[in-house]
Formats: sequence, structure tokens, C-alpha cells
Amino acid sequence: MIKITKIELLDNYLIHFFFDDNTDKVIDLNNFIKPGTFNEELKNRKYFEQVKIYNNGRGIYWPNGYDLCPDTLRYYTETVKEPA
Repeated sequence: MIKITKIELLDNYLIHFFFDDNTDKVIDLNNFIKPGTFNEELKNRKYFEQVKIYNNGRGIYWPNGYDLCPDTLRYYTETVKEPA
């Protein structure tokens, strides 16, 4: 099972993810934020910046309970740009 080891917040709702299989990728979280849904408040940048990694590395989450698992982030999303 893949785990997230570190995240770095970037501009425009991009997050640079580091995984325990020594890979990393930058993912555009705009694709996950939909108007009129549970996660709409993530469009507020200050709220978006409250993202945390679960202690076991099995996902990221925000205070409202919205979360994403590392498998989705690692395998089912495209890298939007090569990490620096």
C-alpha cells in the first residue's frame, strides 16, 4: 500500500506529493473541488492550506472531513508538471 510521506503546497491549488515508493508528482487539486459540493470551501485558499497528512500516510484531509487516499493521488491522477 502506497503512503504519502510529505506534501508541499504550491500556487493555484497545486500540491507536490512525495510517496514512499520514492516517486513524487505535482497534482492540480482544482479537479477535485466542485461548486455546490461538500468540498467547495477548499476554494478558499486559507482553508485549502489547512490540509494535513494522516499520521499513517494513508491520505490527506481537511478539517471538514474531506479526504483523498494516496492510491488515487499516486495512480489515478496525471502529473500537471514535472517536480523541480
